[in-house]
Amino acid sequence: MRRLFFLLLMFCTLPVWADSQDQLYTVAGWPEQRAHFVDALKAAQQRYKNSLPPAVYEALVNNSNQRFAPQAMDQRAKQKLRATLQDPNPALQFFQSPLGRKIVTAELTATRPDQLAKNAQGLPKMQVSDNRLLIIGHLSNALPAKEAGAEVSLAIAGVAADSLSSMIPGLMGGGSTQGMLEGQRQRLMAQIANDMSNTLLYVYRDLSDSELEEFSTFAESTEGQAYYQAALAAIRAGLAVGQPLK
Repeated sequence: MRRLFFLLLMFCTLPVWADSQDQLYTVAGWPEQRAHFVDALKAAQQRYKNSLPPAVYEALVNNSNQRFAPQAMDQRAKQKLRATLQDPNPALQFFQSPLGRKIVTAELTATRPDQLAKNAQGLPKMQVSDNRLLIIGHLSNALPAKEAGAEVSLAIAGVAADSLSSMIPGLMGGGSTQGMLEGQRQRLMAQIANDMSNTLLYVYRDLSDSELEEFSTFAESTEGQAYYQAALAAIRAGLAVGQPLK
């Protein structure tokens, strides 16, 4: 009886909850970030064009386009976000606020293709006050930025491995590959962490100290941590690094 009551309650509240999840997905800039990732993917494909045999290059493009089809990525990420984030409303309210919109704009600007090309050789060194550096340190600890960055890097780097694996079954498979993948993930996170403070200072350079502190307060809160951990899980589901193509 108690289980039946729970199911009825879930079905009664699902439409509003799902609507909030969809709103959060849009307001927080997920569709645009996915589009920016696809742009980066196409640039990575082009880099392989002149260095691979035509058959291997064609397999690379086909496999990466299949894995990272926009609709499939959105579906996987949304499903994981819904399954992981119990209450989307605190994050939705934050990202709908003027500060939240400013943060999303800053993040989307940083991942635009023209900005990635501009900063391909590294970000400028930011000179800031000790107070701002302290705030960014708190934000760096609260955001799963190095984990998300490593996942994106692995996804881009993995397009060639996918192609070789499809042409020579078993070549890249097995537990040893998963171990190698996890080792790469840890190395990437360590590399990203080395410059994380400067990266965040650059991305959020247009936020005032008080805005940055408000952002940090949200990110460190229980509600903020719930969103960012769910977001990381959604990123991993959307990219599906190391997972077989279906």
